[in-house]
Order: sequence, then structure tokens, then C-alpha cells
Amino acid sequence: MAEVTRRIMIEAKGLSKYYGPFVAIKDVSFSIPEGQIVSFLGPNGAGKSTTMKILAGYLAASQGTAHVAGFDMTVERLSGARHLGYLPENGPLYNDMTPIDLLMFFGEARQLDPARLKNRVGIVVEQCALQAVLEKPIGKLSRGYRQRVGLAQALLHDPAVLIMDEPTAGLDPNQIRDFRENIKILGKTKTILISTHILQEVEAVADRVILIHDGRVLFDGTPYALREGGSLEQTFYRLTGADGRAARR
Repeated sequence: MAEVTRRIMIEAKGLSKYYGPFVAIKDVSFSIPEGQIVSFLGPNGAGKSTTMKILAGYLAASQGTAHVAGFDMTVERLSGARHLGYLPENGPLYNDMTPIDLLMFFGEARQLDPARLKNRVGIVVEQCALQAVLEKPIGKLSRGYRQRVGLAQALLHDPAVLIMDEPTAGLDPNQIRDFRENIKILGKTKTILISTHILQEVEAVADRVILIHDGRVLFDGTPYALREGGSLEQTFYRLTGADGRAARR
């Protein structure tokens, strides 16, 4: 039986971003089919956030194109955004609002009709386990709960694609475990690109790894292939440490 071709939901083609003489990313290309959880791995400053902001339509590329659900995020950003849930490293939270106020605000901004908005709020509150803090000011919440609120707003319109930038940064081990379990559940119905510099994150949630360093893609494959018979830590250092940099010069 012939294998069914899955629709490409996230696509980067030759993405480059320059700030004067500084090269943030250079010729970054990859495509992600529906239903795949991909870890975007790299050390701090590798170019992960820049790439994700371009994919989400928040930043213009100097060269190349970015597509989400088939929409060019340069010229069709609003159409693409209807299919995209984006959680930046520092999410769009308002400290004086409660989680329920924030979700209603974002739902109305996305022009969800009242009946659907009420239904979706109930679903994401349960998905992200926010029942205990719905009426508390966001500024008073723990880092873990703030991340849950951020994820809830990204999921509110039931997007097919999720892009998340360092979503477990600053969380304690229990919060990280809960967040990872949630990601694995969401990955059953959504395409997910999740950036991290934490190697354990890769093995915990990812079907595939894209490793970026110095603004360039160095590896694209499975976590097993990245290990190459050793540990992820050894391979990561070989590709991104001093020896790896010297070899690429």
C-alpha cells in the first residue's frame, strides 16, 4: 500500500536575516508535515527565536519565504495566523488581567463568535488545568501557571499548528514534566515546532530534531540519528562546541 503524503504545515525556504553586518540566520530551510512534533534545538543565540518569529509573521526575513498551513507569512499573515498558535519565550500576558479575562480578550480579538468562544475557553481551561487560578491576577501567578495561561491563549482558536519558543524555560521539574505531557497529547492532533536548548526536551517529546547553530541548520533527522551511537550531549557539543566551529571554518 502506497504511503499517504502528509500536508506540509510549516515550511522555511532559504530564510536569512541580517542586522547590518550581523547574520542572525543564513539560508535556513526545512519543512514539517502535519502531525509531527519537531524540536528546534540549538545553544543560546543560535537563531532559533529569529527563525520562529519569521515563521509566525512577527519578523520580516531579509531573504527567503516562510509558510504556515500553505500561507505565505509575509503577504498572507492574517490567513496563516488563523491556523497558528504562537507562544513566544515571553508570552503576551497582561499582569492586571485574570486568565479568564485574558482568554475572553484574545478570543474577541480573534473574532470568535460568543458561543464558540465560550466553548473554546472551557476546553483550553481544562487542557491547561487553569481551573484553580481563573480569577487570580496573572501577575500573581507562578511561572508554571503563567506558561499554562500562555499556552491556553495559543490554543484558544484551535490552531492546526503550534510554534513555541523555549516554553519550559524557568519551570521547575514537576512543571516541566506536566508541560511535556501536555505537548505529547497535543501532538496527536497538531503539528508542533518547539525550540529548546535542553537536550532532555528532545528525547522527551520530539519525533524529529532540527539543530541550528550560528544561524545555520547543521542537522535534520530523528533523535536516534543525532545520537550516532553516543549520547545527545556528546553530539551536541561536537557540532556546536569549539571543535565544531573550527571544523566549519
